[in-house]
Amino acid sequence: MIWLHDLWRIIVITNTILAFYIVFHRRRSVSTTWAWLIILLVLPIIGLILYGFFGRGISQENIFAINRQKHLGLRNVQETITKAPKKVSPDDTSTKGKIAIKYFNKDHNSPLTKNNHVDLYNDGHAMFKDMIRDIEKAKKTVNVEFYTFYNDEIGNRMLNLLIKKAKSGVKVNLLYDAWGSMGAPKAWFNQLRKAGGEVLPFITSRNMITRYRINYHLHRKIVVIDGKISWTGGFNIGDQYLGKKKKLGYWRDSQVRIVGSASLLLQERFVMDWNASIYKNTQVITYSDLYFPDFDENDIENGDVATQVVFDGPDRYEQYMRNGMMRLMLMARKRLWIQTPYLIPDDAMFAAWQTIASSGIDVRIMIPCKPDHPFIYRATQWYANELTRYGIKVYIYNHGFIHAKTTVIDDLYSSVGSMNQDYRSYDLNFEDNVIFYDKKFNKKMTDTFEKDMEDSTLLTKEMIAKQSRPLKTLQSFSRMLSPIL
Repeated sequence: MIWLHDLWRIIVITNTILAFYIVFHRRRSVSTTWAWLIILLVLPIIGLILYGFFGRGISQENIFAINRQKHLGLRNVQETITKAPKKVSPDDTSTKGKIAIKYFNKDHNSPLTKNNHVDLYNDGHAMFKDMIRDIEKAKKTVNVEFYTFYNDEIGNRMLNLLIKKAKSGVKVNLLYDAWGSMGAPKAWFNQLRKAGGEVLPFITSRNMITRYRINYHLHRKIVVIDGKISWTGGFNIGDQYLGKKKKLGYWRDSQVRIVGSASLLLQERFVMDWNASIYKNTQVITYSDLYFPDFDENDIENGDVATQVVFDGPDRYEQYMRNGMMRLMLMARKRLWIQTPYLIPDDAMFAAWQTIASSGIDVRIMIPCKPDHPFIYRATQWYANELTRYGIKVYIYNHGFIHAKTTVIDDLYSSVGSMNQDYRSYDLNFEDNVIFYDKKFNKKMTDTFEKDMEDSTLLTKEMIAKQSRPLKTLQSFSRMLSPIL
């Protein structure tokens, strides 16, 4: 038995050496480094296996495929935006707002558009009804991009509609994340291919096992119809988003419908994601009037909402969207209200919220009352408790599960998108947010938050004190692992 003891010592020593090399050879945050080091040291061999699947960086092959799309000349879309009718004067965006606008457009990837009609949806039934109506009216193109596209009742209804449109001659393209769409096999999507549509799994979720990386997801939710009408936000395609999953109950989310030139930017993002993911005989999408049409007055539906579309992903060196949202939040002088299903901010965002609240600004954050991912929820609870101690008002939404990713800042700025307030959205996922510089739309967002507060409970220090010792221990443990959850 001595040889078993010696073998175990060799394994532990080798594992320790590998753990330190693996964790420190790649640039990453201190918190993420320590989280992985704990896993690798506490769980010899098993930790290495977990790291192999979840901890390694995005492959250089994928980064190259994604980044090279910037050289396809699709920036001609900015000319179309410039020529589109403008119903908002340049003075309607404050000098303070221009600071955030400049940051988000620093690489000339996110120009401000000023001629958009925007509708806000918070209920899945109303949202799917109107999205389906728009797709039914499509004349030329329908592009669909989702993290989750389930093979269930609403999923089949949407797929059958896309099949119908493809058979009628409409160009239909569907891009999905294979990991997020578990239970929806290629054979199911082949129905659309046979009807003349095109279907692709996003590049990072194709060959997930053979490439040993399953931690990078297409988290965007984008639909663009005829290049003029677009949808984005937090809703995916699945019955649970209609409140049909008993465990979660009513599903409270936020989605926006945009008619205007901001749709061209969502279209461009879809095209770039599509072209990065092509393989075999799939067709590359090139810049053309079919996908990027000109707008006239009749297309805009009296729109005047100044809108900026922002994208981010692990292919970028910096945390572009996180930094931009933080910059926008730091401009708050009256209020900062946030809704997020996952509250696991990194140190920088946590410090920003603490600073804003300590400056006398009304900071409120709304989270779910129940978990869809247990460990993530316990980490969310830990941060909710800690933020409460700093005077930030944390509201626990009780009417089902809140999945909305929204931000309201003062009376002018607001945001709806796919980005959660967690490490995953900051570092690992491919996300999109839409920033609105508009008082009327801000009022809609404010009214929605206040209505949700009626179905919420304000977390108090007394409630935190009553939490059991085992629960607090689990919260602390989950928080330690939060950078890799």
